[in-house]
Amino acid sequence: MKFETNEVLNRLPKHILQFVNEQDYENYSSIDHAVWRYVMRKNTHYLREVAHESYQDGLQKTGISIEQIPSMYGMNRILKEIGWAAVAVDGFIPPSAFMEFQAYNVLVIAEDIRKIENIEYTPAPDIIHEAAGHAPIIANPEYSEYLRRFGEIGSKAISSAKDYELYEAIRHLSIVKEDRNSTPEIIEEAQNRVDQVQQNMGEPSEMAQIRNLHWWTVEYGLIGTVKQPKIYGAGLLSSIGESKWCMKPEVKKLPYSIEAANVSFDITKPQPQLFVTPDFAYLSFVLEQFANKMSLRNGGLSGIEKAIASKQLATIEYNTGIQISGTFVEVLQDEKRNPIYIKTQGPTALSFRDKELTGHGVSYHKEGFGSPIGKLKNINLSIEHMSPYDLEAYGIKEGEYTRLEFEGNITVEGEIITGMRNRMGKILLISFKNCTVKRDEDILFHPDWGNYDMAIGSEIISAFAGPADPDSFDLVFHVPSEKTHKLTKSDDIIRLEKMYQNVRDFREKHSVSLDYEGIFKELKEKYTKDWLLSVELYELSCIHNWNCKDSLKSHLEHIKQTSDVPHLIEDGISYAEQCLS
Repeated sequence: MKFETNEVLNRLPKHILQFVNEQDYENYSSIDHAVWRYVMRKNTHYLREVAHESYQDGLQKTGISIEQIPSMYGMNRILKEIGWAAVAVDGFIPPSAFMEFQAYNVLVIAEDIRKIENIEYTPAPDIIHEAAGHAPIIANPEYSEYLRRFGEIGSKAISSAKDYELYEAIRHLSIVKEDRNSTPEIIEEAQNRVDQVQQNMGEPSEMAQIRNLHWWTVEYGLIGTVKQPKIYGAGLLSSIGESKWCMKPEVKKLPYSIEAANVSFDITKPQPQLFVTPDFAYLSFVLEQFANKMSLRNGGLSGIEKAIASKQLATIEYNTGIQISGTFVEVLQDEKRNPIYIKTQGPTALSFRDKELTGHGVSYHKEGFGSPIGKLKNINLSIEHMSPYDLEAYGIKEGEYTRLEFEGNITVEGEIITGMRNRMGKILLISFKNCTVKRDEDILFHPDWGNYDMAIGSEIISAFAGPADPDSFDLVFHVPSEKTHKLTKSDDIIRLEKMYQNVRDFREKHSVSLDYEGIFKELKEKYTKDWLLSVELYELSCIHNWNCKDSLKSHLEHIKQTSDVPHLIEDGISYAEQCLS
């Protein structure tokens, strides 16, 4: 994959580069550029009054033009000045990957652009939403840090098995809604699939909850007071429909709090309520409140159970700092519901401080891993706190045969080969040969299975999604098999694009001649529903005082009568007539 890199992109881990596309800038048609220009002109005019002040400043700082779709290369040259970068992707990517890009100060930009039929709002991420919505606000340093920190925490949130199913259903719905060839039946079927999955999600996962916080802040956030809010959420900044709708009294304005994590959203519909933060600093305060409730910071039995339920690669961390990364399948517990033994299945890696322990990668622990949790029975001092003298006193010594009995009736019996310590001398791992591990009479590890490695720690202090050290695994995210549908253009569309291009060339390169009367005649005869090119022609006629100016306006007034977007046509007329004053 070829894309222009910079120092920010160079820090990206290799496993998320699989989502990066090369932006095929030449693939944007003249109609695409006209859609961009219309939305940007309308938005910037309206948003002067209702957007947070950072938006207008950010448009300048990020180098986003009103006249044409931005090039990722151009954006990156400017974004690096504020410590960010941008990459092109194909539509929705998995939430965990999206969050991880964000953690590395990388803005993910869906390279496609909405079709003219969805010019007010699209359920699919597109370059208007990402570039014109997200990019300007990240120029605000306080908000930029919130976004980075959100990605850092969000990428560690544990998903449920249902979360990915919902992601795939929403991605499919967004694709078919942006496909001109989709029949109403296809769209209805896709919508029903989303509804069905949403109704059977069960208890919301950490990822589901933090996605709610992301939606009500980064995508649909308001800032200021409940009575006089301003817009900063990218979904509102990039939607000429919802940026107006959201300010109406019909849309409830609620003070933002951690409770927003429990408020779900429907990506396909205007939002019935929005949350208002007093300032950007408060966003970070709520984020930390939520993080304090996550397994990332609490671990325990609950964290292990979430890791098991996710059925995905996850990590648990003992209080000694040793980290076990793998697919967790079982946790044994005592009568007080304390975890006493964990098990993974399949490739597993052991790490310390997010770096794989030498000799303990997935090639060594390829079948899985199991280890006790807790203290030795009838001994107040846990193994990790034992001095070398204590260890020897309790028979924990290299070359010695020993029997360790843990609380919860877990016994580990075998000959100690070696141990591994951290920099402070605390023991992290003990390795045995000829080892048997039992709970009562149940065999958990048999000597025939090889050497046994026992993680040391009396409690689990953290559990989070993904590996501690990404380099431990050949990580391949589940890249969706369904790609964004590319439109097969008819001869009529190709001809219409050529007329749009002629108008654009004339506007930008005044030396180019334009057969505006011929284009107007063809629009009236063959493209009776196309209103945007007529708006662009009317704008030029107002500037150059063409003799067809009145006829163009009459034509637009006629289209308005049967159009689904008469207000957009009216606004186009108004913008054009501003050229007369």
